[in-house]
Parts: sequence; structure tokens; C-alpha cells
Amino acid sequence: MGMFDRVLVANRGEIAVRVIRTLKRLGIHAIAVYSDADAGAPHVALADEAVRIGPAPAAESYLDPARIVRAAIETGAQAIHPGYGFLSENAAFGRACAEAGIVFVGPGELALEVMGDKIRAKRHVEASGVPVVPGVSEPDATDDELLDAAPLVGFPILVKPSAGGGGKGMQVARDERELEHALPAARRVARAAFGDDTLLLERFVERPRHIEVQVLADAHGTVIHLGERECSLQRRHQKVVEEAPSPLLDAATRERIGRAACDAARSVDYLGAGTVEFLVSDAAPDEFFFIEMNTRLQVEHPVTELVTGVDLVEQQLRIAAGEPLAIAQDEVRMTGHAIEARLYAESPERGFLPSTGDVLAWRPASGDGVRVDAGVREGQRVTADYDPMIAKVIAYGADRAEALDRLDAALADTVVLGIETNTAFLRRLLAHPDVRAGHLDTGLIDRLQEPAAGPAEAIEPAAGPAEATDDGTARLTAVGRLARERAHRAASAHDHAWRRERGWRLGGAARVAERGARAAADLDRATVRFADDGTTWVHLDGRTAAVPTLDRRAALEDRLARLERGSDVDPDLRAPMPGSVTTLFAADGDHVEAGQAVLAIEAMKMEHRVTATVAGIVRLRVAMGEQVARDQVVARVEPIAEATGHAASDEPRAGAHEAAAPSAPHQE
Repeated sequence: MGMFDRVLVANRGEIAVRVIRTLKRLGIHAIAVYSDADAGAPHVALADEAVRIGPAPAAESYLDPARIVRAAIETGAQAIHPGYGFLSENAAFGRACAEAGIVFVGPGELALEVMGDKIRAKRHVEASGVPVVPGVSEPDATDDELLDAAPLVGFPILVKPSAGGGGKGMQVARDERELEHALPAARRVARAAFGDDTLLLERFVERPRHIEVQVLADAHGTVIHLGERECSLQRRHQKVVEEAPSPLLDAATRERIGRAACDAARSVDYLGAGTVEFLVSDAAPDEFFFIEMNTRLQVEHPVTELVTGVDLVEQQLRIAAGEPLAIAQDEVRMTGHAIEARLYAESPERGFLPSTGDVLAWRPASGDGVRVDAGVREGQRVTADYDPMIAKVIAYGADRAEALDRLDAALADTVVLGIETNTAFLRRLLAHPDVRAGHLDTGLIDRLQEPAAGPAEAIEPAAGPAEATDDGTARLTAVGRLARERAHRAASAHDHAWRRERGWRLGGAARVAERGARAAADLDRATVRFADDGTTWVHLDGRTAAVPTLDRRAALEDRLARLERGSDVDPDLRAPMPGSVTTLFAADGDHVEAGQAVLAIEAMKMEHRVTATVAGIVRLRVAMGEQVARDQVVARVEPIAEATGHAASDEPRAGAHEAAAPSAPHQE
């Protein structure tokens, strides 16, 4: 067949950028596709040609096989690279490509169908001698049948949707009562996310390590592996930090687990690059169990590329073009250490809810051993239409300690202003003693106390630099306010002095002058941007803060409203972020208890339940399918008056929304 001349990339963001870079290096004409939301996206600008495929919703653009195939035909593409996520593991899409005479850069139909169903995949590889976790995987099993089978599996139990991936819909049940609640919840998420609510049960391995093996297989019968990746640092089953090689495995186990991964790939006549995932017991690292096989490139593939020197996208293209592998198993070498951190547009201090907005500043890190795969640009708007991951920051070192140090420095040098990100959270995680020592497991992040301040550190409007207890936060606040004050002066040069001078206080002139000098010096080194809502964004010395405009009147009105209510609990329930109302758990006028779910909002492929803060009567302010803005009042709970005339004394919950629950396909 020979190498392709024209290849269409059926994806977006950093995924498409990553694939297009290899296409251009190989001299292949790169064709991008884009939705209306991505018309000015970096992957569109990088490609040699770009085709509009529909409006912003993924179902009407990136997830529509007919639109993708039509774009390939119209542009003369010989092959389609699906990236990862979207249609990359869709067997029907693979068939549609074949029917159109276009090469699908991925495995054949057998691998897509078998490995795309967790129940079928588990049975299939078990028959090939690959060890699996004890469990129940009857495709037509009802909730009652799964409850009856649970004692045979043994608690704790992991409930998993058979279709899909990325941890969507997974629930852990430690007893029968928890399982009764977990089953319908998992079915609902699976049905909404994948159109298939089939569930399976597995023994939940306490303190497990998540180890995956990269495999390559050509059409000439050769199957090799490129070593393993440690993906144990996860938050609610979503990978956060990945590395290669694993600090857990010894050489003998590495050889055994690699051989098992190749056996799993051979069992489905695998073609291309794929990943076989295993659970490895932290207490018994020589034991491992098959979880699933991802029949595509993985988000974390760069760490394997850095330690092996193999471009996995290039290998995918060569295999799809019919070329035999030019690498033998005994030629694979893993040298040094690589670690990747996923940079998400999310707000850790708001329960890791996705964040949206305009990117006011974007400056990726650089330097020795640093690689950044990104699909964002300055001026771009991050919407709730797609996955919240905006970039991956990867660091390579001679050993694990050097890679960790370089990754932390790279995160400190990464500037993203205008949207909240998880950068500060990632740095705290990398500094944790267990992470530094390599003592990892999939529950480590969830056991840690979630940070009180997120990557864009929340600043109370009423608190000035003098009142802040954190010196770093105080410095960023002072820089932000000085920058805003200078901008205000420049725009209002003729204002009265008493309106311009904000730092004066009785007896504090010397102290204010000292702080002002320090802030002025810091401002010269800081990156500062002003948002339309009055927020000043500041990046300085590896830290980022969003400094709001001081609004003491609003703060006073809020305090008076709380006094009038006689409680700090706000009966207004607000949307935690922009999104669409997908479920109403209560009708207008229903009685609810504190902590009871009132409605669900979906955004960036995640479902967020908004819960009642007090017991009372629900007054809905939104309808099913309605688009809502962040902090918009979506419902109000009117507290029920007791005989004394005082509000009901139900103990309020800490927040008005539950933790985010995965609800739709994620990149990983």
C-alpha cells in the first residue's frame, strides 16, 4: 500500500494537535475537522486543510460518523486517525470507513467489538490464560440477580458499566445496602453516557495499583510491548498523573505482565497501538489482574514515547499502511523516567467542577526534559461542550526524582489566566511524601483532604493584603489590586485624588508605602490580565490568583441577608458551573430533606447533582434541558416553619451540590 499522502484527524484539541504534528513531520497532508465552537482552535490552524462538520454539540459533529466519513471523502483522505475518545473505539465507525474505502487507523472489527465490551473482554482473555479479577459478568443480569451474586464475589465490590470507559458510572459498594443504591445509579449514568446500562461486578482490590502495558501489533503477526505505565494517581477513577516505568514492578514482573498483555492482544488479532490495563496488588506486586484493553492511543502515551524513543502515532500510521514493525521485542529499551500531569480547566475548591471562560493568557512551560501537548491558545473560549482537559505537561529525567522536580518546575512556569485550572493541586500532589516515595495506589488522591484553595486561589473580596494570612496569596492580591488601580488611573486620569487613592488608612502611611513598593516590584515580574467581570488574574512565582474587584457594599448586603435569615445557609440553590439541566429529582412544591438531590446539571461530560441545603419546599427556577450559567439560581428551598415560627432545624449540608459524578465519555 505504501505510506498515506492525506490523512484526516477525527478529533479536536490537544489530541488532534498531537497527531497532526507527526503527520507534518512525515510529510503527510493533515486534514482537520472542527465544530462551530472550534473554528479558531489551534488544531485547525496547524492542519494543512480543515473542514467544518457541524455545531458545537459533539453528537452533531465529532460523534457523527457520517459527517466524518463525508469530510474524508470530500478532501480525498486515504485514512482517518480517530485520536482517542469520540469515535476511536466505535466498531460501527470502523465499518463505515471500510465501506467508504478509507483506512481506519486502529484495530480491526473483532478487537473493537470484543474489547469494547468489558464483560466479553474479560471472558475472552481469561480463556487465553490472562489472569482476571473475580466477579460477575452476566450481560442480562438484573439488579436483583447481581445482588444475589454479590456474596460470591465478596465485598467490597466495584460496580462497572460494561460499555464505555474512563471510570464513568463506576461505584464502590462496601456492603449490600450500598450496592442496592449503587446499581441503579450506575445504570442511569451508563445509559445516559453509552446508551447501554449493562453492568458487571468485580471484587474491589483495596489499595490497588493501576498498571497498563503499551502494545504494538502489525498485520504480519508480530506483537510487542513497550513496557508499562503507572497510572495509580486517580481521582474518582479518572487518571491525573501517569509515569513510566512503574516504580513498583521488578524486571521479572515486568516481563510477565508484558507477555500477558501481548497474549491479550493476540487473542483478538490486534492491529496497531493499544493498551492492556491491569490491577496490581500493592501488597503483592507479583500478582496482576486484567481490567480491560483500550483499543486506541492513550492520553498518557507521551511518557512511553519519552522513555523508549518511539513515536506511537508514527507506528500507528505505518501499521495501518501495511508496513511490518521495524522494532523487535529485544530491541525495546526503557531509559530514564517520564511523568505526565493532566492540566484540566476545573476548580478544585469547588469540588473539581469544570471551569469555563476566555483564556486571557497562555504560556506553556519549556526547558530541558519538558514537553507540553496542548490544544489551547490565548483568546480561545473554553466551553462546557467538551472534555475539560486543555493540556498535558510531561517531564523526562535520568531518574524518577529528576523527572518529578522538572515536572513541578514546568507546572510552576505554566501560565493560564482567565479560567481556573488544577495546576496548584497538581503541584501539591507531586510534593506529597507518598508520591515522592512512589507509594501509590488508586485511592491515594481521594483519601487526601481536598484543597481549600484551587489553582486560581479564591480571595475574599472583603479581605485586603493586610488581613491575608498566606504571604503568597497576600502578595498576589496586592499585585492584582495595584495593577487594577494603575489601569483605573490611566483610564480616569482626571478623577479626584480621594477617589483614586485606595491604600490610605490612619497611621498606616509607612506600612502602606512599604507594601506598595513591594507590590510594584512584584508587578514588574508578574503576568496580569483583566477579565470583563472585573477580576484581575495574576501569575507570579509559580502561583496564580483571581483577585476580584473589592465590593464592600455587596459583602455588607450578603451579611445583612444572612442575619435576616438567621442562618449562614442560603436557601437558593445555584448552578456550580455552566451546563444543561438533565434530571429533575424533585417537582416544584415537593418537600425535600437537607442533602436530598433536587436536580442534576451536565457539563463537560460530567454530571453534578445540586442538593438541598435545608429541609423545606422546593421552588424550581429551571426546566429540563435548560442551559444555565455558573451561580445561576436553579431552585429555592423554602424552610418549613415550626410551631414556634422559627425555621426548621435540620442540620444543613456543607454545600449545595454533590461531588461530580462522571456521566459521559471522557478522553480516558
